[in-house]
Amino acid sequence: MKIKRIVTFGEVMLRLKSPGTERLFQSPSMEATFGGGEANVAISLANFGFDVAFCTALPKNIIGDACCNELRRWGVDTSFILRNDGRMGVYYLENGSNQRPSNVIYDRDFSAISIAGPGDINWKEIFDGADWFHITGITPAISENTMKLSFEAVKEARKKRVTISCDFNYRSKLWKYGKKATDIMPEFVNYVDYGIANEEDCQKSLGIETNVKVDAGILDINKYRTLSDKVLKNFPNLKAIAITLRESKSADINEWSGCINDGNYFYTSIKYEIRDIIDRIGGGDAFSAGLIYGLNAYGNTQKALDFAVAASCLKHSIPGDFNRVSVEEVEKLMGGEASGRILR
Repeated sequence: MKIKRIVTFGEVMLRLKSPGTERLFQSPSMEATFGGGEANVAISLANFGFDVAFCTALPKNIIGDACCNELRRWGVDTSFILRNDGRMGVYYLENGSNQRPSNVIYDRDFSAISIAGPGDINWKEIFDGADWFHITGITPAISENTMKLSFEAVKEARKKRVTISCDFNYRSKLWKYGKKATDIMPEFVNYVDYGIANEEDCQKSLGIETNVKVDAGILDINKYRTLSDKVLKNFPNLKAIAITLRESKSADINEWSGCINDGNYFYTSIKYEIRDIIDRIGGGDAFSAGLIYGLNAYGNTQKALDFAVAASCLKHSIPGDFNRVSVEEVEKLMGGEASGRILR
């Protein structure tokens, strides 16, 4: 496998989580780590052996320093991170349990990345020698500035013939600057080669009507074939659309699988039953990173999908945003080693 140069761009935040499954501020302590969609993808891909650069804006203080140090610890190139005024965005997490869902509270207004404007980032230099660029629908939602920066990025990546992937991530608690996701994302996706989504992202980010409903926790795979066909029809520039399939029985028990449609064939993955979920935050990012790895390492769409689903399945067992697993561990799960027996 030729080691690829991959660039990701987005906001990385300070993550403050209540211990275990406690309610927020139930006890006077919080677990402080870092996390954010594109940063999570960067760390996974660096862990899988790729040459990865993460681009963002961080404040010029010791919190920003600590975040850069954590990214570098995983082998991520931080040389293109803009250090400017503003603050570091924060998100508070309360892990759900049984029938009580997890809850995320954002505190990211006026963050360093939200006030960085067009022209502040040298995309020409960043994409010099790059093979792949990954971004999510979260980044254009943060502020009008990050929306414009995101468009600058994909336009320059397209000029440099860099492959672009985007997780269409819809976040209802964002999009507060006078634009809806459907005002921005359809145009944005016109620059994308590989789309990643769930059913809500397709509906609320792209405005694609569908009869897919997951309220009952049961999925009809044929409806996802129809949904992905609609996405490809509406966005003919896409080479493929991958959709994650989560059947949520409770906060602790999910069934997890995925599908991908490349316009020629509709692929489906094995389904994993995940019990006693430790942390599902970052599961979608683990899927995105796994898909990018698989498409580049295997050159086989089915195997790439299977790797993505297995990598994301393992993430549900790991606290924190980052997926701390190796290629070997993912491939073992792909091969059927799912007993969880002690390795001696």
